[in-house]
Amino acid sequence: MKQTASTIEPHLQRLVDYGVTGLDIMHGQLKLDMLQAEAEFARCVEIEEESEDAMDGFERKYMEGYLDALVYLYQITYDLSFAIADKESKNGNA
Repeated sequence: MKQTASTIEPHLQRLVDYGVTGLDIMHGQLKLDMLQAEAEFARCVEIEEESEDAMDGFERKYMEGYLDALVYLYQITYDLSFAIADKESKNGNA
């Protein structure tokens, strides 16, 4: 399967144009996505508690898993940032 690049959102392109690293862009975007997912998860929990409908539980579980995945990726970008900074400081590039 051949991968092709898609057009990125204008705010992300501006960050690229200003020379922000890909890791920093991902870190920031993941933080925004996590905030949105947290709000959506809270909304799903509220709906499920009010309705007590099992079908509403599926949406909550989906959002919970999605949020967990975002948190996992965010932690990786955080860990990578520290590892890169540590490597650069050891190499005298800080």
